[in-house]
Amino acid sequence: MPEVELTLIAISASESQKGNFVLVFEENESFRRLPIIIGDYEAQAIAIALERMSPDRPMTHDLFYNAISQLDAKLVKVIIHKVENGVFFSHLILAAPSGELVIDSRTSDAVALAVRFRCPIYTTEEVMSKVSIVLDDPSDAFTNKRGRLEDYSIEELERILEKLLQKEDYRSAVRVRNAIKLKRKDSN
Repeated sequence: MPEVELTLIAISASESQKGNFVLVFEENESFRRLPIIIGDYEAQAIAIALERMSPDRPMTHDLFYNAISQLDAKLVKVIIHKVENGVFFSHLILAAPSGELVIDSRTSDAVALAVRFRCPIYTTEEVMSKVSIVLDDPSDAFTNKRGRLEDYSIEELERILEKLLQKEDYRSAVRVRNAIKLKRKDSN
């Protein structure tokens, strides 16, 4: 079955499941979105990697990244291959000296590793047809297919900040405001 490439466009607090977070993926060739609910710890592990923060000690996903790298292997892609009863199933596809390896993984762990390895994330058309959301009028804030705040212009960041403030998402607004300040400082 053909693979559908996804881009992680947002991580935010879940409205439907308090205390959890939602990863929002967008199909690269359209505005179909794939939301996946994950736990707080998993969201933190992904956000730390996206923001390129370095904790004092390696987190579990950093440990796996280091182990895979030390074994001369590389994560080449993640495939979210199935959804059953709201639970997503993923495979890690590794290139190793012994050949290609396919490893079963929780989707949140697979994404945390994909962000660290900067590898693509795919799903299947079957998964997309079951659970994706199609937007009639996609938000300007997240249609540029970028994963990091520093990749946006100051004008784009200001639009994102305005939308976050309207939604009262103050945690995200602080991150965007800090990115704006840093960009202004760097441009001087």
